[in-house]
Amino acid sequence: MNDDERLKWLLEPEAPGEKQFLQGRSNRDVELASAARIFLEFVQGFSGLDVSQPCVTVFGSARFEEGHPYYELARNLGQKLASSGYAVMTGAGPGIMEAANRGAQEVGGLSIGCNIDLPVEQKPNDYLDRHVHFEHFFVRKVMLVKYSQAFVVLPGGLGTLDEVFEAATLMQTGKIESFPIVAMGSQFWQPMRDFIRQTLIVEGTIATGDLDLVHVTDSPEEAVDVINQYGRSRSKNEN
Repeated sequence: MNDDERLKWLLEPEAPGEKQFLQGRSNRDVELASAARIFLEFVQGFSGLDVSQPCVTVFGSARFEEGHPYYELARNLGQKLASSGYAVMTGAGPGIMEAANRGAQEVGGLSIGCNIDLPVEQKPNDYLDRHVHFEHFFVRKVMLVKYSQAFVVLPGGLGTLDEVFEAATLMQTGKIESFPIVAMGSQFWQPMRDFIRQTLIVEGTIATGDLDLVHVTDSPEEAVDVINQYGRSRSKNEN
């Protein structure tokens, strides 16, 4: 395969995707095609997510529908964040993501989505001013961290837990500067906090202070205040 044929192939829809990339060793052409597609995906993210205002990412389950208390909590949060001058970014899907994007749009805020390819197609929700489509989960997570000033995490499943624990790990290990992670829905998160306190801390696998990486609240106003305090502190330190 010559260089022109490789370029044409890696741009085809059936070119190697994340599943094939993660299956193990492949031949040189497949590995190079995967690397090129990952690079192009990063470039696409840099272009699509370069916004001038501070951005807060909201995570949570795709399974909560309008009218559910967690959906309405996320919608209220989106309104409060946008009214405070933040762009609201989500994974672009339904449920909590839709609710936060919807709340931001309802008060005239900027609403952004980072959509992802899934075996069961996930379509961007109807409340996005712009969205970027990703094929690789790890590229998407890098973009969410890179362009966010804070994370707000509402009840969710494995994907939500993956995202919040990765952010906490990056802070714990000094890979990123500490920034707010706010968990909303205290009743939902309490059993996990009990496990962390009673098992991980007791066994010495994390430090007591690591529990403080996540602020827990049921109040959108308090969530925004935590984020605002960080922003003021950061601006003071930079000056």
